[in-house]
Amino acid sequence: MQSNSEAAIAASTAQTQSLLADGDYGKLTFYGWKRENGRVGVRNHVVILPLDDLSNAACEAVANSIKGTLALPHAYGRLQFGEDLEVFFRTLIGIGSNPNVAAVVVIGIEEGWTKRVVDGIAKTGKPVTGFGIEGHGDIATIARASYAAKQYLQWATELQREEFPISDLWVSTKCGESDTTTGLSSCPTVGNMYDKLIPRGIYGVFGETTEITGAEHLCKARAATPELGERWYKMWKAYQDDVIEAYKTDDLSDSQPTKGNIVGGLTTIEEKALGNLEKIGRNSKFIDILEPAEAPAKGPGLYYMDTSSAAAECVTLMAAGGYVVHTFPTGQGNVIGNPILPVIKITGNPKTMRTMAEHIDVDVTGILRRDQTLDSAGDALISMIQRTANGRLTAAESLGHREFVLTKLYRSA
Repeated sequence: MQSNSEAAIAASTAQTQSLLADGDYGKLTFYGWKRENGRVGVRNHVVILPLDDLSNAACEAVANSIKGTLALPHAYGRLQFGEDLEVFFRTLIGIGSNPNVAAVVVIGIEEGWTKRVVDGIAKTGKPVTGFGIEGHGDIATIARASYAAKQYLQWATELQREEFPISDLWVSTKCGESDTTTGLSSCPTVGNMYDKLIPRGIYGVFGETTEITGAEHLCKARAATPELGERWYKMWKAYQDDVIEAYKTDDLSDSQPTKGNIVGGLTTIEEKALGNLEKIGRNSKFIDILEPAEAPAKGPGLYYMDTSSAAAECVTLMAAGGYVVHTFPTGQGNVIGNPILPVIKITGNPKTMRTMAEHIDVDVTGILRRDQTLDSAGDALISMIQRTANGRLTAAESLGHREFVLTKLYRSA
């Protein structure tokens, strides 16, 4: 027998088809958890967050003891400094603050930096506590943290989903393993979704700074104001001058396009860039530029985040920025997931649907066969976003893909 909550979610999902058919996108709703700061999450994780690489083992031990909690091991957090350290803290605090996270236990080797992360997350009003290993050792720390994690987990399991308007969703996007089909089908599908939902009040974000190369004039023109366009171009040019030109051996051919892109028929970064920009649709203009892992602060709309084009890094940064659902067009078949941000895969490549169907959530191969319109593909993605928000596990989630990769700007001291 269905619970009242399950019945309400099922009814909401069924009603969606009628609303999509009528174009009433603003009337769409989803079921999620309202957090202390007013944001709405679509997952209800209790996270065990290591401050640094030395604390991974303790965090994983706690997660192993307290079933249902989620450890997020990573490789950094020691002797970072300057802007690299700021990005590091912004990412960890942002991950803990994400609305898909109900509560957080932070473990670090040193109590000072651990407290900085705890204090940052606590600003959201979310339950969070931290433990330092120095002076206690692993065993005592694991025991103390496990008691806190158990209390948080049992508390979180009693939180109930509520119904919210579609405008409360924050939806990010990044593509991967692009080929000739992505710019023609899966990327425009995301763009169609944004064209329909951003006017209804959702937050969107795109990025991948290196991958705009060759279409930078088009991206600059999609800024909401000429001044913002100039700011964006200055940011893009700085990466070209300070990173690519400073460190390349010849050009970007070993990285952009990737080997998978080339096998898929993309021969230049310009071709890849043009497909990438299809993800923002025809009408949306970005209203601000975000630093890596920065949360948007100018209200609903489309944002640009200065990110790597590497899938796991980019998705992690967008999760740290507060986004709760991610849309991921792929051609050759990227398998990326994220521990706290459900990643919805979309493909228009028939071969990928035949050989990697277990990784795909939305099949838009009909676009290239001309038996599916871009408009209907966009509606199919919107439906999948709602179903994912309502609790459906994405392919990446069901297969256990939890790629969590922090961005590092330069060598540690």
